[in-house]
Amino acid sequence: MGLPWHPSSRPLIGVIHLPPLPGTPRGSLEGLDPVLARSQADLGALEAGGADGAIVENFGDAPFRKKADPATVAALAIVVRDLVRRARIPLGVNVLRSDGVAAMAIASLAGASFIRVNVFAGTAFTDQGIIEGEAREILELRRALGGDVAVLADVHVKHAVHFETLAQAARDAARNGPDALIVTGGATGDPAVPADIRVAKDASGLPVFVGSGVGADRIGLYPHADGFIVGTALKVDGRVGNPVDPPRVRALVKARDRLLG
Repeated sequence: MGLPWHPSSRPLIGVIHLPPLPGTPRGSLEGLDPVLARSQADLGALEAGGADGAIVENFGDAPFRKKADPATVAALAIVVRDLVRRARIPLGVNVLRSDGVAAMAIASLAGASFIRVNVFAGTAFTDQGIIEGEAREILELRRALGGDVAVLADVHVKHAVHFETLAQAARDAARNGPDALIVTGGATGDPAVPADIRVAKDASGLPVFVGSGVGADRIGLYPHADGFIVGTALKVDGRVGNPVDPPRVRALVKARDRLLG
């Protein structure tokens, strides 16, 4: 398989946080049209600001199931396929809380380039209960569907408790065959510990992305990171529920470019 960017480019991936999808506790009864309009606008803003990729998340569906229900999977497939047809940058999928099998199915059939899996290997103790990794099932499905979708796997994923060390988690994840790892802070928008990037890289031998808490004022703290997944810092006023703000994207791209020399 392989990532859709060369790690030396340190790609900046913006998050498209979807509003609540139909069928979820706070979902609209107006169907998918408002969701499609918002996601299209956010994709356009990310591209206008110079982002290298975008990842679609059903962020508004909280409280999450461990596994997405059929209506959520169907809605995400429609949204992702619509965005893939419009996009000029690689697109990814993250199905919350941690449904890597659904994400792989959606990405493979909708034409996305990569997925993020919050619990790819090992066990996480979360507000949804105990979640176990499904690396085997995810990679079997990728092979069955004949795709080349890259897998970005979290280690010590946010909003969870973990009992192994970060180095152990990174080694275990790497043994299960992802294309890259993701290190985050403790919650959405919380910064990752800079030293953790090097720990995960040394333990796994894989590219490591920073998955939370990156802003134009902090990106320089991560000289060892191979890429950045950014949501909150790219939104109007830095608020996660707001639309993507192209000037904020441009500012972060410029800060990232300074890392490249």
